[in-house]
Amino acid sequence: MPPRPRRPSPPPCSRAATGRRGEELAAAHLRRRGFRILDRNVRGRYGEIDLVACDGLVLVFVEVKTTRAPPGHRAGGDAPSPLERVGRAQRSRVRRLALSWLLNRPRGPARPAEVRFDAIGVVLDAGGRLLALEHLEGAW
Repeated sequence: MPPRPRRPSPPPCSRAATGRRGEELAAAHLRRRGFRILDRNVRGRYGEIDLVACDGLVLVFVEVKTTRAPPGHRAGGDAPSPLERVGRAQRSRVRRLALSWLLNRPRGPARPAEVRFDAIGVVLDAGGRLLALEHLEGAW
């Protein structure tokens, strides 16, 4: 009897893997909207900035929140938005990190006239597929 084909292993369910998947989807969303990703996972004294992007006019610091929907949940359901988890302390940390990022970047071409803080909430199903993506421009 021939050996049975191996089933693919299930997607990793760790928090880190979920977060990475959400950041990948958020970066792809920004690229589709004409942004260039300048930096990812910028670590500093106060924490981490998930994404830094620019479309030539606006420099955007992006906080990405990703969650997995409960089994059987469908897109558009009444599950809470991941964006509800972006609290005041986190917004303050991202602002401090953004200032540090700006001060430590080598001076190149003129900087965009506008700096903005966005939040992107991503909801994945149990298999890591996108159920919902919410982009809140100028979140704070």
